Amino acid sequence: MLLLENYLPARQSKINKRYRWTGNFTLLIVSSITAKLVLPLGVVGVAIYCTEYQLGLFNVVNLPYWLSVVIGVVLLDLLIYWQHRLFHVVPWLWRLHKVHHADSHVDASTGLRFHPIEIVLSILLKALLVFILGIPAVAVIIFEIALNGFALFNHANIRLPKSLEVLFRKIIITQELHRIHHSQVVSETNSNYGFSVVFWDRIFGSYRAQAKKQDCDIDIGLKEWPATNSNASLLRLLTMPFKNKSK
Repeated sequence: MLLLENYLPARQSKINKRYRWTGNFTLLIVSSITAKLVLPLGVVGVAIYCTEYQLGLFNVVNLPYWLSVVIGVVLLDLLIYWQHRLFHVVPWLWRLHKVHHADSHVDASTGLRFHPIEIVLSILLKALLVFILGIPAVAVIIFEIALNGFALFNHANIRLPKSLEVLFRKIIITQELHRIHHSQVVSETNSNYGFSVVFWDRIFGSYRAQAKKQDCDIDIGLKEWPATNSNASLLRLLTMPFKNKSK
């Protein structure tokens, strides 16, 4: 995605890519280290533990393995949809999530830009669901690959050919749909929460097909965090949730 958007960019960044990427990728490193310190074995480790000791609902009711995997992936996907939605609605959670939305430009690196505390909370929520249901490790691995793959895909600074865009958006969150979610217009930010398929947004009434402006003209980011080099620094990203600025 990084290579593709470099040769076929949909939009131009307001600040130098070097500053944005330095902040975004160093934040990813800090978040990854923090997550490993909190839960060293990860969510997959929790799933393996539950299988070994036959813990969780799926192990009690003895579902067919393939069905446990399918249901596990679907429920993890649903969990992330509602987690994302709550991070927009609950003020103290929004303080954490706005680090992601404060990026003045959306590209593949934005899909990796999350505050360490948000990453930890997300991991703990997934681990809790896995523990309660006894979701198989294979389901967790499939989901995590999809989660990261789709995050890079729908944040990528590319524009699909119109014929593909029309087709893909019937099933998955495309780049144009997700750029609506990164709009500075609050009603548009609070839409298209899904990271993979569009079905949850359609079912729960948060789907938005078009922004007020055309895709190339959408104002990306947050008004209170202007597109400046200093706002893209690692220190600013780590301290942003504790600054007294609201949505």
